[in-house]
Amino acid sequence: MSSSQLLVVLDRDSPVPLQQQLCEQISGSVRAGRLCPGDPVPPSRELAHQLGVSRTVVTRAYELLRANGVLTSRPGSGTRVSGHLPEARRETGPAVRAPLRPEPPLPTDAGSPLWKPWEPAPMQRPHTAYDFRHGTPALASFPVTRWRQSLAEAVSRADTAALGYGPAEGAPELRAQIAALLRRSRAFAAAPEQTVVTSGATQAMDILVRLLVGPDEVVVIEDPSHTVLRQIFGYSRAAVVPVPVDEEGLLVDEISDRVRAHGHHPARVRLVYVTPSHQFPTGFVMSQRRRRALLRWARAQGATVLEDDYHNEFSFGPERLSALAADPQDADVVYVGSFSKTLFPSLRIGYAVLPPHLVRPFLGVKWITDRLTPTVTQQALAEFIDSGAYARHIGRMDRLYRKRRARLLEALYGHFGAGVRISGAAAGLHVLVSLTDLPGTDEAEIVRAAAVRGLRIYPASGYFAVRPPVEPTFLIGYAALSTTRITEGVALLAAAVRELSPR
Repeated sequence: MSSSQLLVVLDRDSPVPLQQQLCEQISGSVRAGRLCPGDPVPPSRELAHQLGVSRTVVTRAYELLRANGVLTSRPGSGTRVSGHLPEARRETGPAVRAPLRPEPPLPTDAGSPLWKPWEPAPMQRPHTAYDFRHGTPALASFPVTRWRQSLAEAVSRADTAALGYGPAEGAPELRAQIAALLRRSRAFAAAPEQTVVTSGATQAMDILVRLLVGPDEVVVIEDPSHTVLRQIFGYSRAAVVPVPVDEEGLLVDEISDRVRAHGHHPARVRLVYVTPSHQFPTGFVMSQRRRRALLRWARAQGATVLEDDYHNEFSFGPERLSALAADPQDADVVYVGSFSKTLFPSLRIGYAVLPPHLVRPFLGVKWITDRLTPTVTQQALAEFIDSGAYARHIGRMDRLYRKRRARLLEALYGHFGAGVRISGAAAGLHVLVSLTDLPGTDEAEIVRAAAVRGLRIYPASGYFAVRPPVEPTFLIGYAALSTTRITEGVALLAAAVRELSPR
């Protein structure tokens, strides 16, 4: 609460003196928790002016409240609510609460395997020494000092335009830098005028669903896939149809049959969501053959392909394929990416590269949802990229992640040998690990046994909508753990598995 904001209403027709009324109202606000320990109260001159009373009324009320231990004053700090309130006056101050837990917005079909429980955020998990959470980059290695320079540069150059309502499509300098990055790293000739900056990739996907999909139309997703994107698509009230993947990616030949099995005609498909560069969570890379088949199918049905390139900068295989959107073959392909994995998640800057005819409608939806992504932050990111700091950071992270990935694979094969199957090691920041010697073993049992040892691992079966794996399968992220922690964590996992293995 600002020092200039204090709701006090004095009754000048009451026989109770104004000074006493003021004391009672401030004390009541403290008891009710509207004023908390440490909160400032307005200076006496300011509050007297606000209430239209003499300053003496306020100063005497403050003196009485200080004498009763409700307020305290320190030179340079003004008058504040006491941090040591008498117990008689401490009734219902705000309790320390756990972080808020999101609730899925549209749980219309509790029995549907598509609608899984919301995945808890990292801050809601107790700290553990060994946390193999996926999707978290090596934040401790981010060049904070260099990023601070970019922020300072952007702030020093900010004019009234940068401080006002900027363009909904994003800062032109950042859009140009994104387009240049995609040309170099993804062989994708993305035009800046078709590139829109968003508040993360999630917002881009949400806008596309609002824009393209109506009731009783169909969104095709990969199976397995992330539960959050299922909720994004499910909230549109569209029919969400999962189609399996194999080692070559989405089984394009099965799309039409799967859609019909759900009671819809393939012509009703408006959006096909794919992660071709590193399928989530399997890590499979979509083959060229399957990519061409998908584009042909989408073109024939008039559907839009949504390419989520969430791990676009990190590829460890001998051959790196271009973006699917680099050669759309006359199909509508929307390319979505973000800086959450390459830089840090709280940056909240993503982007969408759209076919020309979708740019203005996309901006129309963005305009009424959040108007714009913060301009000064965009300009700082543009400077960070233009200066070469981004490329240097990616180079360092590539080397670091290669070492951590190699250590993880060595440790897993060293402890489990032929009893482990791993996919997704060719790219990205996680691998999918199946313990093939333990068919039928409950993943939750392994999670609990690992947690006792201070290890946190993440079951993967919830990402599968139709046919979950028969073996216990886990999504193992390694980017945020040192090689030593990876070695020790896998050893703890092996010990937990041995405890549960049949004698």
